[in-house]
Amino acid sequence: MKGSKFDIAEYLDDEEMIQEYLNAVFEEGDAQEIITALGHVAKAIGMSKIAEQTGLSRPSLYKALSENAKPQFDTILKVLRAIGENIKLKPTL
Repeated sequence: MKGSKFDIAEYLDDEEMIQEYLNAVFEEGDAQEIITALGHVAKAIGMSKIAEQTGLSRPSLYKALSENAKPQFDTILKVLRAIGENIKLKPTL
């Protein structure tokens, strides 16, 4: 019996879950894990919607947010803005 591959994006179905996920990754993750997490969130929200809001094509967005990608900071900033102004990062002070 072949199991299906786990996809975290399927569980990021509301703003609260997205916020908790991103806070956890920002708190403990390295740069590559943060890029991957942004890809998961973009997929959960909808790559087409994020692509439209960032001005990037879907293929380049997938490529920029894929495993082992090294996107420019400008791309990351566009994705963060597209994910939503209501997503607040938790200070670690």
